[in-house]
Amino acid sequence: MPGPADTPSAPGAFGPYSPAYEANGFVFLSGQVGVDPADGSRADDVAGQTRQIMTTIGAMLGDVGLDHSDIVKTTIFLTDMADFETVNEIYGSYFDSAPPARSTVAVAALPGGFLVEIEVTAAHR
Repeated sequence: MPGPADTPSAPGAFGPYSPAYEANGFVFLSGQVGVDPADGSRADDVAGQTRQIMTTIGAMLGDVGLDHSDIVKTTIFLTDMADFETVNEIYGSYFDSAPPARSTVAVAALPGGFLVEIEVTAAHR
């Protein structure tokens, strides 16, 4: 039955949403920002935020028996497209082969003043 996924590795929600939701063999992770779920700390630069996001995504996927290789689609939100190369390099390092489909979108701002946000859809195979 579809419903919120149990992802204790997720940071606390900043609003009325589920950090992860499972339906029909898919796991949808809400957009993640570069906050460390353990202590709430955050990096000030896009590289540190991207690393933290990808680490958090990996931990959340692990909570439901998946990993980065199970991601089928991502959307990356950037406040500055000048950061695209940095984010792309770090993001790409988390995929051994066959990276997922992806969109990258420039946005005017992100909650909390974050520089990057990434949401993913993964599939149980």
